[in-house]
Amino acid sequence: MSTIWIIFMLVSITVLIFTNPWAATVAMIKGANDSVALALNLVALYGIWLGLFEVLEKTGIADKLAKLLRPLVRKLFPGESEEAEKFVSMNISANLLGLGNAATPMGIGAVESMKPNEKNPSKASTNMIMLTVISATSLQIFPSTVIGMRAAAGSANPADFLFPCIVATVLSTVFGIIGVKVWATISDKLSGKLVFGKKKKLELRESVK
Repeated sequence: MSTIWIIFMLVSITVLIFTNPWAATVAMIKGANDSVALALNLVALYGIWLGLFEVLEKTGIADKLAKLLRPLVRKLFPGESEEAEKFVSMNISANLLGLGNAATPMGIGAVESMKPNEKNPSKASTNMIMLTVISATSLQIFPSTVIGMRAAAGSANPADFLFPCIVATVLSTVFGIIGVKVWATISDKLSGKLVFGKKKKLELRESVK
């Protein structure tokens, strides 16, 4: 994907240089200034929320939050340790607040704490896939990052998209969870058939011998 974007950028700049060099220069300078301004706004926003998560961790509220979400987490991620459940709870909480980047280290910690795939340790387990899907669909109750970006861009009402955002992320998360559950069921059945087939072949070989 990065290669595709680089190609697009180079082609666009080349075309502009030959057709309208002044416009290319102005666009690059404006884009650089806008990106720095946006980065500074997001740094402030993430600083606030990451500081809040650190306070939650130090005061023990994170543990209480993990306990509050534990019934849901245990249903979606069965058989995991309390440490993994805590990381998952914090990851979900960060995503609920629209802090995708803040949720990433918590998601990594959750995956590292999860049990490996029993059938094939080199592959991701169902719980790891579930966490990836939930993080990707990003259920958001308060999309703070997008609101911050809209406010920085001068939007008159930065949060006017809140309701459709909640509906869209809820639906995407629900369909994602259903998809993982269906895939896990089908995968288990197929692996069971393969194991049964291998056993039958071994029994046939032994009987022939």
